[in-house]
Order: sequence, then C-alpha cells, then structure tokens
Amino acid sequence: MKFKVIVLAIATGIFFGAVILLVSLANLIWPGYGVAFLDVVASVYPGYQPGKGVGSVIVGTLYALVDGVVAGAIFAVLFNWVSSRH
Repeated sequence: MKFKVIVLAIATGIFFGAVILLVSLANLIWPGYGVAFLDVVASVYPGYQPGKGVGSVIVGTLYALVDGVVAGAIFAVLFNWVSSRH
C-alpha cells in the first residue's frame, strides 16, 4: 500500500488547521479552555498569541495548515519509501 503524497498532505494540513482554529476560537469564548495546549503551540509558531483576538487565531490556523501539509507530505514520502523497501 502506498499513500498519495498530495492527498495525505492536504488532509493533514486541514486537520491540523481545524484543530488550532477550533481550540483557539473556544479559548476566545471560554478564556481558560486549552490554555496549556495553546501555550505549547505559541512556543512553536512565532507571532501566534492565544487569546489575543481573531487576528491571532488566523495566524495560528495558517501556521498549523502549512505545518500539517509539510508534516503529511514528509510522512507519506517516508512511508512510501519504507514500504517499497520491504
């Protein structure tokens, strides 16, 4: 079995972006929600500050989308390479 690199990259990017979007929006509504998770995310994504408004939510979501696409593509390429060797 082989993964289609583009499909997995897009799916992973959408998933990562949606997670950050939903948790960030929930944090804006309920300020204590997901604080520890969002602090970790903020330490990885420069410019993202949880709880600072919609602009920060958009920045975090875009970072996560790009990060997810890259991570999904790398995973698919490595998986396909390892599975072709065995």
